[in-house]
Amino acid sequence: MDYANRRREAQAPVYTVTQPDTLLPFLLARVKGKSRNNVKSLLSRRLVAVDGVPLSRFDAPLLPGQQVSILPASAPRADALPFPILYEDEHLIVVNKPAKLLSVANDKEKTRTAYHLVTDYVKARRVDDRIFVLHRLDRDTSGVLMFARDAETKELFQARWNEIVTRRGYLAVVEGVPKPAQDTIRSFLVETDTHLSFSGAPGKGAKEAVTSYQIVKAGSGYALLDISIETGRKNQIRVHMKEKGCPVAGDKQYGARTNPIGRLCLHANELSFTHPATGEQITFKAKMPRDFNRVFR
Repeated sequence: MDYANRRREAQAPVYTVTQPDTLLPFLLARVKGKSRNNVKSLLSRRLVAVDGVPLSRFDAPLLPGQQVSILPASAPRADALPFPILYEDEHLIVVNKPAKLLSVANDKEKTRTAYHLVTDYVKARRVDDRIFVLHRLDRDTSGVLMFARDAETKELFQARWNEIVTRRGYLAVVEGVPKPAQDTIRSFLVETDTHLSFSGAPGKGAKEAVTSYQIVKAGSGYALLDISIETGRKNQIRVHMKEKGCPVAGDKQYGARTNPIGRLCLHANELSFTHPATGEQITFKAKMPRDFNRVFR
């Protein structure tokens, strides 16, 4: 952040919370010269920050000691990123990652990643801010991706992931129509030296994977599936659908013969979890990419 931005931030109005409240009523009682609609506009444009973190929820809870500030219109906003922010607070940031973008760096790509872009976004407001990886999506998988904003939140998710996260939902377009129309697939996944996975016998290196699916619609030789995973194994949906005889469309690596939209037809559409700080049950959804529907026309 340059000197001019720091100076503007320092001049931004700051209000200290003295008793429990929610964000919109708190602002309406303190921001003078602005109508209710003006204040709501500030929130919708993410120009209100609590302890330095821009928020848009009108009912965001406030606790004594927190500081609420009005950011200048030139402050970095969610639209500074090339993908949508679904949620942000002082503990978590949730984004809708596009396809063809890595979640984190690999040997070939170090900077063009969701992690790097979100890091730049948070550091533009506070240079000491960091984010931490909680889970990953494949490069060609789009959808809900969540990062922690502090080490304590990261460690809590790592230690209690299966307890905190209640649903990881995906939409997939697969070749053919799986039978039965609804099923749960359980197997032990083994990874080869070439980083491909397959189902094998339980034993050293094998990890249990559980995938449930149901058909949403079918046509033109494809089916749209609503999928939920109980385990987060590498490529588990792709492996299980291949072994079901209905590989994910566009997934040449796991047996697909077609590529109807020029990418893997897999989208992380839902993530539900218990917020580690508030105890609130939260669900984030990312709409199905429009090009998925083109497959069925």
